[in-house]
Amino acid sequence: MNEDITTDNDELDEELFEHHKFVATKGQSILRIDKYLMHLLENATRNKIQQAATSGNIFVNDIPVKSNYKVKPFDVVTIMLSHPPFENRVDPEDIPLDIVYEDDALLLINKPAGLVVHPGHGNYTGTLVNALAFHFQNLPLNSSERPGLVHRIDKDTTGLLVIAKTEQAMTHLAKQFENKTSEREYVAIVWGNVQKDEGTIEGNLARHLKDRMQMAVFADPEIGKPAITHYKVLERFGYITVISCKLETGRTHQIRAHLKHIGHPLFNDERYGGHLILKGTTFTKYKQFIDNCFKILPRQALHAKTLGFEHPTTGEMMRFDTELPSDMKECIEKWRTYSNTNTLNEEEN
Repeated sequence: MNEDITTDNDELDEELFEHHKFVATKGQSILRIDKYLMHLLENATRNKIQQAATSGNIFVNDIPVKSNYKVKPFDVVTIMLSHPPFENRVDPEDIPLDIVYEDDALLLINKPAGLVVHPGHGNYTGTLVNALAFHFQNLPLNSSERPGLVHRIDKDTTGLLVIAKTEQAMTHLAKQFENKTSEREYVAIVWGNVQKDEGTIEGNLARHLKDRMQMAVFADPEIGKPAITHYKVLERFGYITVISCKLETGRTHQIRAHLKHIGHPLFNDERYGGHLILKGTTFTKYKQFIDNCFKILPRQALHAKTLGFEHPTTGEMMRFDTELPSDMKECIEKWRTYSNTNTLNEEEN
């Protein structure tokens, strides 16, 4: 049950994997779950078990529980983690990489939409890690034994990723992400007319109680992890808004979950409901316009545009910026044209 400091980052794994499963016996005495698991898991400390519970990785009868939950007879206890319960075999694959910058310690990659970052359930080949194994030798392993990965973004999110080429770089960069000293800025297209020109979204994030594929905001400070997203409006088109999001923390699906929480899910984000027509008219022409936009941008409208950090060797502050991908550019231009030729009713959402 190793903790992975690189998993605490936006747009990570989309699925939890079962690592352990226990069924309490008929004669099981009432016992705190952290104590219960200590007797069953080899090399697991109580602190690690409690951390797993805090992260929402321990389930009883398919419901995430805290470490003080009392196990009862016939309870089904499972431990679900964000990586498969086995060592992935990584075969080198000649997949082209868009390398923005490279030196002896690290490289920056501009990830395209559709490229899964690492092997996992349903995606054991054709990933960024397979490409890295082909193009580079002896990349350091993170605590999940994934070569070079300091952080990750979702399959259909585009943008910048930093890859460590040495052990020192891996440790140094991972600490910057953990200590919130790195700079991460995303550009997003969201449903609705965002009311304030800029603002901050705060709320603990944990796995959704009913849909494990989603993250959700919880009012209880003991559930999940604190998450803070700062946003700023870049352009308004009435029924949608283009915004910039800067991460103070980096949690799983942080931007997607936070924006849904305030009523502005990402445009065409199927997982969080953005693939539906959430704002606008009932006219057939408008529905056709949205359908055309979805065809142009067949994914959630999110791009990791800017990445800044201290170089692990030189100590120099480095900042990289990328242009929006063509699908987002084209979608924004269509909305710009539409808003200039149609009278849109302003909405206060």
